[in-house]
Amino acid sequence: MSTAASLRGIGRQLDDPASLGRVLDELLAARTEPPILLALGEPTHGVEAFPLLRNELLGHLVERGYRSIVLETDIFAASAVDDYVDGATAELDNVLATGFSHRFGAVPGNRELVEWIRTHNADRAPQDRVRFYGFDAPLEFSSAPSPRRALSSANDYLPAALRPDSVRDLDALLGEDADWTNEAAMFNPAASIGDSDRARALRIVADDLASTLRRAAPDLHPADPTGYAHALAHARTAQGLLRYHAAMASPTPDRIATLLSLRAEMMAENLLAIVAQEQQRGPSLVFAHNVHLQRAESHMPVGGVVPADEVSWGSAGALVGLTLGERYMFLATDANPDSDPGTLQGVLAEATTRRALFPTQALRAALPPSIGTGKPIVRGHLPLNPAELNGADAVIFITDTDGKQHQYW
Repeated sequence: MSTAASLRGIGRQLDDPASLGRVLDELLAARTEPPILLALGEPTHGVEAFPLLRNELLGHLVERGYRSIVLETDIFAASAVDDYVDGATAELDNVLATGFSHRFGAVPGNRELVEWIRTHNADRAPQDRVRFYGFDAPLEFSSAPSPRRALSSANDYLPAALRPDSVRDLDALLGEDADWTNEAAMFNPAASIGDSDRARALRIVADDLASTLRRAAPDLHPADPTGYAHALAHARTAQGLLRYHAAMASPTPDRIATLLSLRAEMMAENLLAIVAQEQQRGPSLVFAHNVHLQRAESHMPVGGVVPADEVSWGSAGALVGLTLGERYMFLATDANPDSDPGTLQGVLAEATTRRALFPTQALRAALPPSIGTGKPIVRGHLPLNPAELNGADAVIFITDTDGKQHQYW
């Protein structure tokens, strides 16, 4: 029997909403513990088929008790979207422009997602509304911001009597925001402020603020749970940003991998905080690039040369999976209907009509040891590597994509 024939036997076709719902029920029922965080990955950004699958999946999950969705966008920017879907008056175009980092508001499917959640929430009690979160750090592709906003927000939340002594020189230590946002620092350690005396002093400030907030939780949290959670997120972010700036200033050979792992750490901390915040209301769906959500070590080419150098790091999914165990489920996705038949993508395409889900354990057993990896279909597409299958509970392969990447940057 050919590999493709074997895969047709284990794959579950997801050709319509009803079949997606049935397969989802089977997946959830097979877990020893139901997932409190269900992660859906995509192999690239900007290809419409993946966020459309996410939107369809969310509808099924909300029917099954899920009450929040978490996207790969700035944790603080996302509050504009959450306010909007909760009924706030605002222009949708402005919400999409300001509530998503990385210009993701223009990605196909995100407008439809926000509109659907707002409509769904309109006639429901607060405990039954779907909330919108971001779990990314406030980082962009080529720069990191000043920690000013994060430090100031955490400090301003604290009653004056609780503010640590180290914050007295906060403004002087921060200096000008331009000191921190120099894009040259991404690839030139000498251009970074991260190893300066000021930056090292600010790491003490951030640690003092985070510690003070945690120790004051019994008094502060009951009076204002939402405000406390936001303040703690700002303190956590300040610590992460200052670690990130310090790594930018380091000339070590593994510098880019360290930066990616620090971003992953911040992502994981944000995800776990959201899980804790939402645990009384229901599970959450998280959607991001596969490399951020898989349990296996992530790999990515970097640099401007061909072939590019490859870096590896432990993703947010790997970190969260260690904490949540069976309560974390990751579904990877991929696409390329024109892949070589000797590749993972090629045999999956042969076994898929429109969309199909393949349980990882059965998929690995059906693949020959020599199976290769297909080529990218668009810029930024990282095709699933057979060696990375251990990082997913299942793989969803999609053939009905035009392979077109919508330009949003």
